[in-house]
Amino acid sequence: MIGYKKSLSEWQCLSEVKMGRGSPIPPMLRRKIVEQYQKGVSQRKIAKSLKLSSSTVHNIIQRFRESGTISVRKGQGRKTILDARDLRALRRHCITYRNATVMEITTWAQEYFQKTLSVNTIHRAIRRCRLKLYRSKKKPYLNMIQKRRRFLWAKAHLKWTVAKWKTVLWSDESKFEVLFGKLGRHVIRTKEDKDNPSCYQRSVQKPASLMVWGCMSACGMGSLHIWKGTINAERYIQVLEQHMLPSRRRLFQGRPCIFQHDNARPHTASITTSWLRRRRIRVLKWPACSPDLSPIENIWRIIKRKMRQRRPKTVEQLEACIRQEWDNIPIPKLEQLVSSVPRRLQTVIKRRGDATQW
Repeated sequence: MIGYKKSLSEWQCLSEVKMGRGSPIPPMLRRKIVEQYQKGVSQRKIAKSLKLSSSTVHNIIQRFRESGTISVRKGQGRKTILDARDLRALRRHCITYRNATVMEITTWAQEYFQKTLSVNTIHRAIRRCRLKLYRSKKKPYLNMIQKRRRFLWAKAHLKWTVAKWKTVLWSDESKFEVLFGKLGRHVIRTKEDKDNPSCYQRSVQKPASLMVWGCMSACGMGSLHIWKGTINAERYIQVLEQHMLPSRRRLFQGRPCIFQHDNARPHTASITTSWLRRRRIRVLKWPACSPDLSPIENIWRIIKRKMRQRRPKTVEQLEACIRQEWDNIPIPKLEQLVSSVPRRLQTVIKRRGDATQW
């Protein structure tokens, strides 16, 4: 609520309206009461002129006599169930068990504090601890071996400059689905509208989807290949011949470059590695379960966000939208993503190989 100053006449008009029990008198009106009292005006006349009760004027004047101030005494009110010490214990528990539900935290708090606590009370206490419930980000699971390999890989490539990373041709596959029904998990409704068909979240068991392969570098976007179904090593080699090699020639124009792809089975098959070796294509060794280190993953995220906004209804519309958004990615955005790779490596080293925010 944004407050603003009023004139004394306005406060007099407002004082004619019956105030709620316990409503504080505005400071301007308090100062006017004290000024008239210091001029020798009786309390009864002050109350009558300002349309206030005699007890209210008496209390303000008595507080001015005792403390010399006109500020409102801090109300006592009902004390909170959980004090500052309890809130610190609750905060430590929430940080230790971040994935616990509010019901589980409530059960723990009742046993730990030996107090009768409701779910709403714990909700408010969590907010008082400057914490809030969020939907967690989805990241791949990493075991200790994978974290160790990510850590060593990041240390080995930490000396690479941004110019070196700009010589990398990044590639990846991603799955796009035709979106049906309502997208959000939440709906605005009344309690009685829970069974209203317009408030349902529709879902399809097997929505129509497309697999997309693409490549990019700091110089620009490469070719895009779209197909239905899965891919094997033979088909992946065809994609590399028809799309990766032309993109490599167009983007780097004969300059040396490094090809990057992840450790999917078609990528690491013996016939694929033999084909890359015969073509004398230098491949960047990639740690397992590391999509957060590849800038092209951010490109997929941008395009999928655009798909949620445009909401294509058919597979044909989905393919057309993907190609259009792929071509609309600006080169400054690509340079920004590629330049962020050194910072990603530093974050991996700092977290000892664990997942990063990218």
